[in-house]
Amino acid sequence: MSRTSFNELLDAGAHFGHLKRKWNPNMAPYIFMERNGIHIIDLHKTVVKIDEAASTMKQIAKSGRKILFVATKKQAKDIVADKIKTINMPYITERWSGGMLTNFPTIRKAVKKMVSIDKMSKDGTFNHLSKREKLQIQRQRAKLEKNLGSIADLTRLPAAMFVVDVQKEKIAVSEARRLNIPVFAIVDTNSNPNLVDFPIPANDDASKSISIILDALTDAVKEGLTERNAEKEKDAALKEKNVQKKATKVKADGKKIGARKLSARKENN
Repeated sequence: MSRTSFNELLDAGAHFGHLKRKWNPNMAPYIFMERNGIHIIDLHKTVVKIDEAASTMKQIAKSGRKILFVATKKQAKDIVADKIKTINMPYITERWSGGMLTNFPTIRKAVKKMVSIDKMSKDGTFNHLSKREKLQIQRQRAKLEKNLGSIADLTRLPAAMFVVDVQKEKIAVSEARRLNIPVFAIVDTNSNPNLVDFPIPANDDASKSISIILDALTDAVKEGLTERNAEKEKDAALKEKNVQKKATKVKADGKKIGARKLSARKENN
């Protein structure tokens, strides 16, 4: 069963592309027709692409790896932040800092700086600073939080990246491609689908279109995480069972050895 239906996408306006004169020829396979100078996206193909992306994301989440979600455009940033928080994945909704992937060690240093500031406020170091120093550090912390807060737990490069607008996030896409990180993306008729590994042809400007696609993808990630937790619990239970079985065997072997020693003593006596 598909994660989204044709009618759901239609109601969300996911089929509306850009003006014909703004199109990217590489989007031709995903365009159904032209109406009043606007390209109409083939939503049957959108459904298929959403399912492909969701299936792959589920496996990535199940493996315990992270997917970085990127959406800095106004229509998408709040939607992405709200939905991605529920699956505990890293996301960027403010400004993409150049080198966030290709210069990842520097980004990690910035995150560590933010963590050290938090430590200062907890261990009482702040109490020995002047008001001016405190203010400067707090401003620095706020800036770091705004740009990096959502990726504070990203200790290594993500296994994949999702972007809402290929054009808007071209620097992020370029960095991911350079590092061979798979890219999932909502691709409108003015974008090049060949730049990403898992293109989802759809309107990337309408909030309803973005929301319905993200719902399908986040649900898939949740399923992957649930299955991962179930497998971990199963493995833990099996391990505990084996430990108990081994302990029982050791105890039984101990009793046998004790019985043999007692029998030997009686014979000697």
